[in-house]
Amino acid sequence: MVRKTVSALRNFAMAFGGDFPVAFGAKATGARAERMRRSPQFADGLFRNASPTRASPSPSAAGGILRELLFGENRALRKPGGEIPLVAQPVVESADGVYLTWYGHASTLVEIDGARVLCDPVWSDRVSPAAFAGPRRLHAPPVPLASVGRVDAIVISHDHYDHLDLATVRELLATHDAPFLVPLGVGAHLERWQVPGSRIIELDWNEAAEVGGIRFVATPAQHFSGRGISNDSTLWTSWVIAGPRHRVFYSGDTGYFDGFAKIGEEHGPFDATLIQIGAYAPHWPDIHMTPEEGVAAHIDVRGGLLVPVHWATFSLAMHPWAEPADRVWREAKANDLALAVPKPGERLDVANPPAVDGWWQTL
Repeated sequence: MVRKTVSALRNFAMAFGGDFPVAFGAKATGARAERMRRSPQFADGLFRNASPTRASPSPSAAGGILRELLFGENRALRKPGGEIPLVAQPVVESADGVYLTWYGHASTLVEIDGARVLCDPVWSDRVSPAAFAGPRRLHAPPVPLASVGRVDAIVISHDHYDHLDLATVRELLATHDAPFLVPLGVGAHLERWQVPGSRIIELDWNEAAEVGGIRFVATPAQHFSGRGISNDSTLWTSWVIAGPRHRVFYSGDTGYFDGFAKIGEEHGPFDATLIQIGAYAPHWPDIHMTPEEGVAAHIDVRGGLLVPVHWATFSLAMHPWAEPADRVWREAKANDLALAVPKPGERLDVANPPAVDGWWQTL
């Protein structure tokens, strides 16, 4: 039945001339699959979290959740009342310090000790295998992808559509020569999309690679994966981005768990953290953090400046679109933490961040 459903969907999309089948990616085979089987995180054909998690609602609850998403009382609040302000800054390169440019959702350029690292870049209008359906942007990308400038490495946290985007990968493949650092199994998707094997670096949890003088460590996260009907055939991860003088932590998508404290002990302190704070719901408490849990994770990893991500760009849960920023600001104040909430496209100097101005509250 599942195979017939997927086949029907693919045939439907092909009738419209889309990239639907290709967007699904590919399943690992050969040496890649064998390496996955050797992972401590892999068992019975699937990747697992360190602790049991509720990654998705039960079938009996799914219908009610869908109705809430489509027709819930606060549906209007899941979009801004005005245009989200965007900042289109020219490319500026610096050999010193740490600079962060958040382009919306999780897409962020990390400039660290002269290197430029692009995290989970998504420039498409929708996060979906089909261009005619799926969650649509609440704001345009603040700049064209071509205006991001030089990129030395591209970091992917997991294979969900709001973090790994076919059209964006294709453009990066055509315009840059940077390698893709990805969790186990994700390389199969990239190879189907014509990314050369020489540009794919796959890592298991706690494995590391060095690119351009920067050390990348794939650290644990608590989430799930999947681009079709079945889940968890590829790994998910958080990332340590460590230069000769500075360090940045990117949480990826994750629930709050005790692994953050271990990451802090082994790899911290960090000059800055990029922490997921949006798309939370009581229906999936274990795989997306609330803003308060995001602050706790930042403290656990021994972060300096907290920069929240995974909000304001796509409406993926029932909460109001700006609620994550309000809650993380309140929690950061309560814990006397350094916080920056940039507008999409705004470049931050981590050593001298701007004061939080509540720009989203005017919308």
